[in-house]
Amino acid sequence: MQVMNKHDAITECNTLNNKDFMRYSRQVLLPEVGEAGQLRLADAHVVVIGIGGLGQLAAQYLACAGVGELTLIDMDKVEVSNLPRQLLFSDADIGLNKALVAKERLNFLAPNCTITAYETSFNIKQLYGVLQKKRQGKCTLVLDCTDNFETRQLINRSCVEAYLPLVSASIAAFSGQLFAVDQISFPSSGCYHCIFPAHTRVSHSCSTQGVLGPSVGVMASMQSLVAMQLLLGMDSRCDGALHPLLGHFWRFDAKSLSWISAKLTRDPYCDVCGVRKAIPYLT
Repeated sequence: MQVMNKHDAITECNTLNNKDFMRYSRQVLLPEVGEAGQLRLADAHVVVIGIGGLGQLAAQYLACAGVGELTLIDMDKVEVSNLPRQLLFSDADIGLNKALVAKERLNFLAPNCTITAYETSFNIKQLYGVLQKKRQGKCTLVLDCTDNFETRQLINRSCVEAYLPLVSASIAAFSGQLFAVDQISFPSSGCYHCIFPAHTRVSHSCSTQGVLGPSVGVMASMQSLVAMQLLLGMDSRCDGALHPLLGHFWRFDAKSLSWISAKLTRDPYCDVCGVRKAIPYLT
């Protein structure tokens, strides 16, 4: 007997039932989404790494929008200093694992979404294995919501090698950054390592510089918006341009409310995505 996931009822007949049509009706009304797009979201599987300020909000947006499956990864526990910006958590959650708490909350908020939580960290070989396994299980996209430079490099390398699209965001003080890469859809675009090689010295994070909750909310909203557009296939036909989201690096100034963007071009000598890349753990 085949076990049916919670979102299978939506997709098995290639149509939305009345209840789900009403739930997602404001999205379905958009010509860029429609019923076909909503079914595409229901068939998607997104891995969210880092369930802090960015990850808990992005996961909430995606789950409530109808994404069929989420995998949440975070080894950290909820702290009192998290509460001003990590709105999925409360005082009662202090000391509990973020991924497990988020799974419980999202199961209540988004009953159509199947959620798996990992309360552990991964080395590069383990994470690559998880993403490859999820790839075979229809994983379609990864969100990097971490605030650690070494972890971001690990996620970037793992996604490049697993041929998975990656949407990465971060925020410290009043400075945010966002980019999306997909080595299959847009192979000429660069990766995180092209911008910040492994030897780059990075000391800034919200834990050392501070951050305002609404600034985190802006970046999480933009990250989930980019993710949804990629899942819906909107990026390949937006405004007549080919991949206006992939291969771009955005910076956000929360003081002036301004954005600047630059093309993210592949470095041919990049150790991760370039022609001379070296992946010692796979060789």
